[in-house]
Amino acid sequence: MKKIKVGIAGLGRLGSVHAYNLAYKIPDVQLTAVCSLVDAELERAKRDFGVQDVYTDFSEMLSSADIDAVAIVTPNTEHCRQIIEAISSGKHVFSDKPLGVSIAECKQVKQVIDGHPELVFMLGFMRRYDLSYAYAKEKVMVGAIGHPYLVKATSLDPESVVEGCIRYSATSGGIFIDSGSHDIDLMRWFLDSDVVEVFAAGATFKHPEFKESDDCETGCAMYRFANGALGISHLGRTAPHGYHIETEVVGTEGSIRISPIPMKNMAMLYNKSGAVMECVENFPQRFNEAYLLELREFIDCVRDGKKPGVTVEDGLKAIETAFAVTESFRKGHAVSLE
Repeated sequence: MKKIKVGIAGLGRLGSVHAYNLAYKIPDVQLTAVCSLVDAELERAKRDFGVQDVYTDFSEMLSSADIDAVAIVTPNTEHCRQIIEAISSGKHVFSDKPLGVSIAECKQVKQVIDGHPELVFMLGFMRRYDLSYAYAKEKVMVGAIGHPYLVKATSLDPESVVEGCIRYSATSGGIFIDSGSHDIDLMRWFLDSDVVEVFAAGATFKHPEFKESDDCETGCAMYRFANGALGISHLGRTAPHGYHIETEVVGTEGSIRISPIPMKNMAMLYNKSGAVMECVENFPQRFNEAYLLELREFIDCVRDGKKPGVTVEDGLKAIETAFAVTESFRKGHAVSLE
């Protein structure tokens, strides 16, 4: 079987995870090219992934590299431009979330993708591919908790990486766009409905630097959906215990909780501090398998001509909602999406 040749743009923390999976973990795939602005990352691509065809210019990689598809794992501000350019050059595209950092650009992306139905586009909402979340979705679909009417979501980054969050906040779009888009996507997925109204508030007590970017270190939002369901999200960047992702889906006949304790593994440490379970430290550790499974689906879709489970429409809906939440946070009132 002919190998699908893939190029990747961006080799940071998440880009390295995707590059490793493409190079070593997915059959019938060849990681052919890498693009990065960081010389050390290009050297790592040669050393760790065996890729000798490296670029510092995305356009040059598209025109010169021997690739069928491209994975985009670059800063949020680059996503729309690079997606449009890659699709227009005839490449299948996998992109990390969010779809972009402006609604106008995201709508333009959707228009370009819709104009190329022969190409596969997939957005990296990897939580859908986590085995625990997939299990919860199956339970909801078969009626195990009755009719779902509320999703409560918690997404907390650890204090240990807060300096990076501060540096990134000026270009990330803000906490509700950068961190909240995953929770918005999960709410739409579990509740099978779109958001029609949001209200958000934020607070900063520990790192006033976030205020300089008109952002916050902790954000809370409430969502009202078209089918009458509700959503509540808590976002934060200063969790002292580690990376904490938790979701609860409440239904008329029960509820289901995913990751109520962000445990690193099933081991319990007994010492002078008591009975201690170590926590997950970062997103590559928590969602390692999900990142692999989502890329496998992308490659399967490219090979078999199928459409992926996460589409550009999902990305556009999430970004429209995230922008409405950000507007609510900054203006201090509810925002309607109807």
